[in-house]
Amino acid sequence: MAKYNVYGVGNALVDKEFEVDDSFFLDHHIEKGIMTLVAYEQQEHLLDVLTKKYGIKKRAGGGSAGNTLYALSQFGGEAYFACKVANDDIGDFYLEQLGHHNIDTSISSREAGTSGRCLVMISPDAERTMHTHLGISEFLSLDDIDFEAAGQSDYIYLEGYLVTSPTAKSAITELKRFAEKTHIKTAMTFSDPAMLEYFKNDINDVLGDGIDLLFCNETEALLWTGEETLDSACEIVKKKAKAFAITRGANGALLYDGNRYINIAGHKVKAVDTNGAGDMFAGAFLYGITNGWDFERAGKLASLASARIVSQFGPRLEADSHRELAEQIPG
Repeated sequence: MAKYNVYGVGNALVDKEFEVDDSFFLDHHIEKGIMTLVAYEQQEHLLDVLTKKYGIKKRAGGGSAGNTLYALSQFGGEAYFACKVANDDIGDFYLEQLGHHNIDTSISSREAGTSGRCLVMISPDAERTMHTHLGISEFLSLDDIDFEAAGQSDYIYLEGYLVTSPTAKSAITELKRFAEKTHIKTAMTFSDPAMLEYFKNDINDVLGDGIDLLFCNETEALLWTGEETLDSACEIVKKKAKAFAITRGANGALLYDGNRYINIAGHKVKAVDTNGAGDMFAGAFLYGITNGWDFERAGKLASLASARIVSQFGPRLEADSHRELAEQIPG
């Protein structure tokens, strides 16, 4: 039996969330609905503007893979997170949260510098727009990968955002090779449409000959394949992913378990913040399939949990909410 359900690699970021008007994006020339990497000075300026105009709505540990592993751990799974934080207050906050949530980590020593931070702007339609400064996380490398821990895991989980960093891309590519050699299953998330618009070749480099399980949303599936319909996109995705989960917002999700397609219904809720919805879906789904659930049951939990996350602010649920959600999905 593996020690960890999932060994994940990703950017360690602390989120600062703001409720903004749509006019804010036009006034400040910000592309809505995607993640944009920015320099520290640019982020500081935007943080000052946002804080004065709107005030901070919420501060929380974030990062795509970090959110996924948090969800998995709170449902009852065992998680390991390979990441990088600096020796600063932001890093202190991030590590404190990891410790509270029983997630093992590769961080044994911390360098001087700035930890990663993400400004999350939530518009009235609940869409999230992110300006991210990776800080020291940009330099995540092979030195931050614990192959012994990875070798004791059911799944290796790779965050698509990491392809923006040459050293991080190299690290997850090597980790994927290790997983394939040691017969450990591999999973990956595309993370954001921007990764397919600006880093598609890098995403494909990491995918290599293929992956066991792919997570993406419908927009990302269409961008990656270049197709106009989800049906035709799925036929191409099947050539690279043995199984996949494509989220469709309020319309639920489409799963492929390697043999058949499974439609998962959505849940009607008032969405206020879509930040973390895909991360939650992946965390709940991975918890399910690494704990004896079939794809359909895991998908139902993931859909329900994602609906709950978009109905609140912030990318993570309170710890005691997870068990209550799992109990609503019959075995």
